[in-house]
Amino acid sequence: MEMLWCELNRTSSIPIYEQLYSHIKNEITEGRIDYGTKLPSKRKLADFLKISQNTVESTYEQLTAEGYVEVIPRKGFFVQAYEDLEYIRSDDKITDVPAQQTDVIRFNFHPTHIDTLHFPFEKWRKYMKNTVDLANSDILLLGHNQGEETFRREIANYLYHSRGVQCTPDQIVVGAGIETLLQQVFLLLGDHKTYGIEDPGYQLMRKLLRNYPNDFYPFSVDAEGVDVDRVIQSPIDVLYTTPSHHFPYGSVLSVNRRKKLLNWADAVDGRYIIEDDYDSEFRYSGKTIPSLHSMDASGKVIYLGTFSKSLIPSARISYMVLPKPLVAMYQKAFSFYHSTVSRIDQHVLTEFMKQGDFEKHLNRMRKIYRRKLEKVLSLLKPYEEKLSIIGERSGLHIVLIVKNGISEDELVEKARLAEAKVYPLSAYSIEIDHTLPPRIVLGFAGIAEEKLEEAVGAVLRAWGYKTI
Repeated sequence: MEMLWCELNRTSSIPIYEQLYSHIKNEITEGRIDYGTKLPSKRKLADFLKISQNTVESTYEQLTAEGYVEVIPRKGFFVQAYEDLEYIRSDDKITDVPAQQTDVIRFNFHPTHIDTLHFPFEKWRKYMKNTVDLANSDILLLGHNQGEETFRREIANYLYHSRGVQCTPDQIVVGAGIETLLQQVFLLLGDHKTYGIEDPGYQLMRKLLRNYPNDFYPFSVDAEGVDVDRVIQSPIDVLYTTPSHHFPYGSVLSVNRRKKLLNWADAVDGRYIIEDDYDSEFRYSGKTIPSLHSMDASGKVIYLGTFSKSLIPSARISYMVLPKPLVAMYQKAFSFYHSTVSRIDQHVLTEFMKQGDFEKHLNRMRKIYRRKLEKVLSLLKPYEEKLSIIGERSGLHIVLIVKNGISEDELVEKARLAEAKVYPLSAYSIEIDHTLPPRIVLGFAGIAEEKLEEAVGAVLRAWGYKTI
């Protein structure tokens, strides 16, 4: 499909991307766009409809998230079957036949998946029961908009002892996921700020910024972290970075670059660094990397953390530490907001931390993830001449540089045919160097330890390696 007509009402209060999204969704559900159809490229559709590429990208991302469209790296966007039905046109009559079966995926190497088999359900149930049994009617009401004070106090205590972050409970804001907190940061700092992001890097930041009027610039990452010299020479006001464990490369921002970055932020009023302390709990060799916030003497670092990896993603409990100058601004600008996290869940996690069970759980999971990583590395070692590994010292994933002559798309597709799902680095990149060998992001945390040999073997054989 080269073109896709949509009548847009540019004076409507409904955003353009919502109008386009609704139109394409209806075309798919009504059978006017067939299963498997390739949609126009973002550039072509934007030019045809006289709208921005960001608008088309937001539309396509929403359709992809809801399963109407599938993105195939370097090929484009393709229509998926709708509610297990494929529409066939015959003599102007639409009939329904069963769609192609969804791929069977036995091994999902998603980099954000965690091990759920070792979650301490019994202790969690105990704290949940105690919270409900001992609760009074007050817990049924809306609490503090920044989160329960007792919970924020526990977070402050944990951050001080584990990450060197010195803060008061008043500086902490609890939110339902990093994306909620980032959007509050965008609103707090205003639409006049220009952001810098790592490339490759965390997709969420890029996707969120495209829904705001702020401009952003990508900065490359190497073994010492983000390219701070380019940051200093750029026009940005705010840098989003993962200094203690870059996603997805796993590199650590060097001390020299940290100092340069803090000096850059301190040099101009209104400059800030957003530190996402991604996967900092899981480091398997060497000393724990201190947070960038612990080196900040000028109140320039906005610190982000989450319990998604260390505990359970479904709890949707994250937090940020605001510099003191921003606290008063936040309390004024967001006084009408209510906390997006259940008060009951906050109380449960408070007791879980206060009684020492959170630390016990973390220590146990570090040992489990270390064993899983060592198992994966041992399985890959015989192929080190054609497989290089990046980021094996910490975190819940590694990056494979595959040097067997097979393209990135083919690597993903061959793994899929072997009932394994792997993730191309290009999915996390803005600027792609096609001269480099393909790279695959391989998460190992969500696969059972006893299944790792079978899972990794399936991928290696699919890529043409003879397994031992």
